[in-house]
Amino acid sequence: MSATTRQPAPVSSAQTAVPAQGVSFGEAFKVWLRVALLSFGGPAGQIAVMHRIIVEERRWISEARFLHALNYCHLLPGPEAQQLAIYIGWLMHKTRGGLAAGILFVVPGVIALMALSWIYVIWGNVSFVAGLFFGLKTAVLAVVIEAVLRVGRRALKSQLAVVIAAVAFVALFFFAIPFPLVVLAAAFVGFAANRFGYAMGGQAAHGKDDDLLGESMPDHAHPSLGRAIKVVAIWLPLWLGPVALLYLFLGGDNVFTRLSVFFSQVAVFSFGGAYAVLAYVAQQAVETHHWLLPGEMLTGLGMAETTPGPLIMVVQYVGFLAGYRTPEMMSPLLAGTLAGLLVTWVTFTPCFLWVFLGAPYVEALRGVRALGAALSAVTAAVVGVILNLAVWFGVHVIFRETVPWHGFGLNLSLPVLPSIDIFATILAIAAALAIFRFKVGIIQTLLACSLAGVVLQLAFGVAQ
Repeated sequence: MSATTRQPAPVSSAQTAVPAQGVSFGEAFKVWLRVALLSFGGPAGQIAVMHRIIVEERRWISEARFLHALNYCHLLPGPEAQQLAIYIGWLMHKTRGGLAAGILFVVPGVIALMALSWIYVIWGNVSFVAGLFFGLKTAVLAVVIEAVLRVGRRALKSQLAVVIAAVAFVALFFFAIPFPLVVLAAAFVGFAANRFGYAMGGQAAHGKDDDLLGESMPDHAHPSLGRAIKVVAIWLPLWLGPVALLYLFLGGDNVFTRLSVFFSQVAVFSFGGAYAVLAYVAQQAVETHHWLLPGEMLTGLGMAETTPGPLIMVVQYVGFLAGYRTPEMMSPLLAGTLAGLLVTWVTFTPCFLWVFLGAPYVEALRGVRALGAALSAVTAAVVGVILNLAVWFGVHVIFRETVPWHGFGLNLSLPVLPSIDIFATILAIAAALAIFRFKVGIIQTLLACSLAGVVLQLAFGVAQ
């Protein structure tokens, strides 16, 4: 009796289009677009939106894997929320998944902020637009608070984690201790706690079979030296190539060259969260380079806070005004647009380099308990960081003026009580009631508050 050899059945193109975890790239593209359109409220709100959609609704990855990726992204320079999207997109669908997630994350903000920059230089502070920003800002405050609670509930799984978060908040809010020192101290505490047998917590997953990716490492996620060299060879020239060409052909004093060099440096050293970075950017852009006025920087921050995408997207507005006012033999609007896009490129392109280069090694170390404990402690500290940002944002929404105060080692920005904004306070309370008490969706709340802001601006001129 002769044996027959069974040939493997041919695999259709439809089958190969869907990875083993069962999520097609087309489906993922739609989800990342939804995340991008909902990415209001700064990093806290953006991370909360991603967690709600990716972990809770879609069950693509486990809680543990989400937090592990988030821990790594917090250690990188640049916008951690966008980098988290790149990481998860890469994990699910290789490089094209990371590209889709990362690019989509910033596209709505690029379009919105560019349109608002045009409106600002052509028509100035239009009452309708000012009211829109005013209302959105009050709603964003409620969104950020909700995000702090949501992230905190999932990251603070032990008493030690709660203590680390509280100490991180005190260190940042009251003493203005640099963010990198807070992160390093938290990592050391987590590592030491693991050595003494104390569980940090915060790594609980949904369950082995409850998320689509599972606990195994995808084939493309295994690290290799050849792959790392390839990533650097592609992304480093994409990032710094335009900078070198501008310097070569236009010289070091040209506004485009100066913008590309300055914001490339910002991309490398932007540790400590968006507000810490933007404080430095504002000082340099206003006082050193004279690209814009102090009041204009505050206007740009208001735009970035109430449009989707990373808060650091305000750098596009800075680049736009710098190019608009130094057009270099072209129309001011064209120069501003090109300068804004250039700044966006050199600011966000490095994010892909950091994630594509480091993510395989971070995945490979996912099972190391000591590293997991250190990163869990970092996540706990970041909850304190997000709370610090929420309080800072809240003070500047509710009060029109603040004054610096230094003494006894403290470094505070205190609100001027008579400057309380009654209308902003009422809208913020209404937004909080809508979200927490009546479970109204974020988008509906944002729209309602923006409409209320327009009405109040037209009736009372509330946005000053």
